[in-house]
Amino acid sequence: MSSHKLITAIVPHNRCNTISDAAQKAGSWGGTVLTARGITSNKFLDFLGLGETSLDVVMILTESEKCSGIFSAIIDSVSDEKKNFGIAYSTNAGQLLKVGNITGDKPVMNGNKKQQLITVILNRGFADDAMAAARNAGAGGGTVLNARGTAKENDEKFFGVNIVPEKEMLQIVVPEEKKDAVLNAIRELPCLSQPGSGICFCSEIEDFSVLGKK
Repeated sequence: MSSHKLITAIVPHNRCNTISDAAQKAGSWGGTVLTARGITSNKFLDFLGLGETSLDVVMILTESEKCSGIFSAIIDSVSDEKKNFGIAYSTNAGQLLKVGNITGDKPVMNGNKKQQLITVILNRGFADDAMAAARNAGAGGGTVLNARGTAKENDEKFFGVNIVPEKEMLQIVVPEEKKDAVLNAIRELPCLSQPGSGICFCSEIEDFSVLGKK
């Protein structure tokens, strides 16, 4: 089993300091904060243009033996916030390096229902299409992060695919039993029909918690 784990917390924009301060007090080295946008699971709000929210994504790498304490400290730090304030989960850091079917030790969920993290990296502008397909297959909401490709200019001719530097990374947490349906729905998207247009992979989530008041 990997000696390190990655804790990820997704909270409203400009609220990342609460999470990072609690994690450092509990023994973490520090973390990385990314800005993102959330896509609500409420289709009516999406239709009205009210469904997107600005988010902070806090990613903290820590030793496995410290993970439980840091994770609990994060939950406690926002326990007085509104219900469904955000989510937090941990993954085996070694698993994040592998694309495709994940192998390794079975995760311990600490009493929680097993969850899967589906990550989709595709050309910018298509994350909403992927989220719509995933939602139709049973997913709730998702988080979109802006990204960029690192392929070199000459790679386009060598591989025979179109290299688009601007990317979006969509992350969706789903119950394990819905994983295959969501993956199949994303796989059938027209925007992913061309070679090199995107990738999708899964990671098993270990600890998982909705943040805020219970």
